[in-house]
Amino acid sequence: MTPAAFNAFCRTLAAATYVSQWGGSHVWKVGGKVFAIGSWDEPLAGVTFKVTPISFEILRDQPGLRPAPYLASRGLKWIQHYAKPGLPARDLKQYLRLSHRLVAQGLSRKARAELGLT
Repeated sequence: MTPAAFNAFCRTLAAATYVSQWGGSHVWKVGGKVFAIGSWDEPLAGVTFKVTPISFEILRDQPGLRPAPYLASRGLKWIQHYAKPGLPARDLKQYLRLSHRLVAQGLSRKARAELGLT
């Protein structure tokens, strides 16, 4: 997924906001909480997203996917799509939607209501 395609897709998700941080990574948040990170600079190039515990177990050993550097080492269930074959674009978008939903669900009821995510 190109940076333009990644940003265009993440922009379509409800209440998503963008910031460039961590050395120029494309970081997408909902309610101030990160749900997706895109980086095209080595050595950590890839698209990183939050997953369910079951998805983490399924995806972690797939070719082109790995537990997300830094995040997964802290026990968080994040996957990084870093090489081919990885996920088809359609599936990657589904996981980005899921990540957005998981992070939004972790927000307070009040925050979700203020963002129109109820």
